[in-house]
Amino acid sequence: MSSMATVASYLLAVLAVPLVLHFHLLPTVFAGLAVHVLTVKLAGRLPRQMGHTARVVALAVIAAAVIILFTAAFFLLWSVLDLGHGMAALFAKSAEVLGSVRRGLPPSLAELLPDNLQDLREELITILHEHGKNLSTVGLNSVRIFVHILFGMVIGGMTAMHRFDRADSSPPFCGALHERSRHLAEAFDKIVFAQVKISAFNTTLTALYLLVILPLSGVNLPLVSVLLPLTFIAGLLPVVGNLVSNTAIVLISLGVSPLTALSSLLFLVLIHKLEYFANAKIVGGEVQARAWELLCAMLLFEAVFGVPGMIAAPVLYAWLKAELKAQHLI
Repeated sequence: MSSMATVASYLLAVLAVPLVLHFHLLPTVFAGLAVHVLTVKLAGRLPRQMGHTARVVALAVIAAAVIILFTAAFFLLWSVLDLGHGMAALFAKSAEVLGSVRRGLPPSLAELLPDNLQDLREELITILHEHGKNLSTVGLNSVRIFVHILFGMVIGGMTAMHRFDRADSSPPFCGALHERSRHLAEAFDKIVFAQVKISAFNTTLTALYLLVILPLSGVNLPLVSVLLPLTFIAGLLPVVGNLVSNTAIVLISLGVSPLTALSSLLFLVLIHKLEYFANAKIVGGEVQARAWELLCAMLLFEAVFGVPGMIAAPVLYAWLKAELKAQHLI
């Protein structure tokens, strides 16, 4: 009976993945997992001799505090950094730089670049429609997405409280589902929180370059207040996220001078090499996966599910390896 329950739990897990990605519930799931993992980490520091009622109250307070912390961090990031206008300014500056570059290229090469800001926007819209239809859904239904995320955080806090229940009388199927969810939470913990460390490391080095090295050289790069948050946020995506922020920095540097662009490119390549080793040590060490394995998983899921699949791929791959290891298959 227990083996049948385990098989049923695996089937349900396999079914849940495409359903979550198809119905755009990935932000909800990730928000719930983030609250769950952080609450469990903080609750692990509670005294062991606490009574049951006191522990339940403490867990509820911790879960509520984590939810408030994540919500406040989101609004603070959006309001203080003013990412909406900042990204628009970054987009306009990129179009201006591309226009300047286009005028200096031979006609055969210039035709490959957009002619003006409107053309650049049209090409970006085409790309988004082809490869990231879910991004437009997020923009058009931001209120609904936020409500879903809020629900996800509440559910994550509630599941964290039940994580410390030691009831051994659970039915086999419930126990198997609990095991699947535990492995998923552990995979999320290993990938996402490890990637936060790597992204923070990358952003710190980038800030050192943009705020210290370049100004000391007499160069003040525009839109630094947008480029640094973009570096951190894009860096949360393993392997390819770094390429997004690096492209933006080099492009803005090119608007200052070709020498500045070359300097930025060389410095960011150095950071990328350091991040590659950090990624292999931190993320690879956590899930026993090399960077090329994560990249293959991201490429496959992007081809099937688009941008959300690419974002979810590292966690899903780590979850798969955890389940295979639990069954002694690897």
